[in-house]
Amino acid sequence: MRRLIALMTSVALAGCTVGPDYHVPEAAVPPAFVGPQPSGPTIDPATWWTVFGDSTLDSLVARALKDNPDIAIAATRVREARLQEIGARASGKPVVNADSNVTHVEFSKNAGFASLARQFSGGGSSGATGSGNSGGIALPGSGITTYALGFDANWELDVFGGGRRGIESALARTVAAEWNRRDAAVMVAAEVAQAYFALRLDQTQAAVIAQELESQRGAQRIAGEVARVGLVPSIDVTRQRSSITSTEARLAPIRADVAVRRHALAILLGESPAALDAELARPLPTLAPVPAIPAGLPTDLLRRRPDIRAAERNLGAATADIGVAVADLYPKFTLTGLVQLISSTLATLFSGNSLQLTGTGAAQFPLVDWGRRGAAVDTRKAQRDEAYTRYRATVLGALRDVEDALARIEAERARRTALLSAVGDAEASVHAISAQYRTGFVAQDSLLNAEAQLLAAREQVAGSDAQLRQQTIALFKAMGGGWSDQGDPTMLLKQ
Repeated sequence: MRRLIALMTSVALAGCTVGPDYHVPEAAVPPAFVGPQPSGPTIDPATWWTVFGDSTLDSLVARALKDNPDIAIAATRVREARLQEIGARASGKPVVNADSNVTHVEFSKNAGFASLARQFSGGGSSGATGSGNSGGIALPGSGITTYALGFDANWELDVFGGGRRGIESALARTVAAEWNRRDAAVMVAAEVAQAYFALRLDQTQAAVIAQELESQRGAQRIAGEVARVGLVPSIDVTRQRSSITSTEARLAPIRADVAVRRHALAILLGESPAALDAELARPLPTLAPVPAIPAGLPTDLLRRRPDIRAAERNLGAATADIGVAVADLYPKFTLTGLVQLISSTLATLFSGNSLQLTGTGAAQFPLVDWGRRGAAVDTRKAQRDEAYTRYRATVLGALRDVEDALARIEAERARRTALLSAVGDAEASVHAISAQYRTGFVAQDSLLNAEAQLLAAREQVAGSDAQLRQQTIALFKAMGGGWSDQGDPTMLLKQ
């Protein structure tokens, strides 16, 4: 028995690890981004939202990163992956079970071996009989009670490394799950900021329209006074009132959008839709200018983007899965041991004479499976190729995200500059035409058109400012900002 165990153990220690060894692929990234990058201060991508200088936004993002349901789901998946990793690590170790039993056999009175039992028991009726007999062989009509206590161990030797590849695969998926959790934080932080600034845009538009209403109501009062002295027809007052009504009608959908934005933010924070109504209905801090953000180098994405890191780890897991499938093509070796104490009485159960040992060494050789194992290997290889393509696609998508954000930010900054100039021209035009209207040199239509142009220009500036903030958020998201560095999860591979 000892020789058999030593032989099988030496075979296991001399075994190899089948399947391809994994190497991190070289990602082809350009040395620099094509889009223009402004010079700016170094920003910690983990808390990028603080660059907007808005304490309300800082609070919303912090609460969302703590209580958002999507992040909680991603954290649960990390725990699931860790438990699967524990199972994979245990698969290559011996399994030991403890067992005990009490067996009672009551022999048939009509058994065919009655004469043999009498011979062994002394040839007469004076042999051991009755339930619980502890000596000789029980006669027909009597019984035997047997007590057993022991341990059994089973060990499938990982000769060809299938178990080791399984551990490698499970560990890679654990790391991928952790990167996916961090990617969820990136998404949530960006969504909170986008929803918040969309809310601020609606509030800004509502304020612009309210300011324009005050101006129009003032113009209506002037028109009424001018009409009263007969300098302009009364129809001008009616037109002004109609213009006011049209402007007021524009406020209703904007106010509904404000409520929708508040509801969206509350859900992102893991709260009921109306939970933030009171908090966000208060006057919010004035929006600071949008900062200029440098995007860094393309190689930074490979380190910073959680989705790229997760895709790379999924590729590593898929590569290890090939080795698991290849190991099934080779023989399997198993050691089984059984140590028992067996006795017909409890009094002698723990004596040396009750010890019973059993050892088995088994080998299973695959012969004919009609191509099932080979197909499993090819399937794993196809899944590895798919994972590699997904990795490449993720890298390319990340590069595009940054380039798109840089291009849009540059275009929006130029557009905003032009719109600010248009607002200045529109304000000057309204002042001049308003003065001419009060003296009766121009008709009211000219004033109404000038006021409408000013309102539209101000709304366009507000929209452009919101777009610039949204594109800046998109740039931070493309750079992989939004998760705190709590240690590189790839260090798990070295444990």
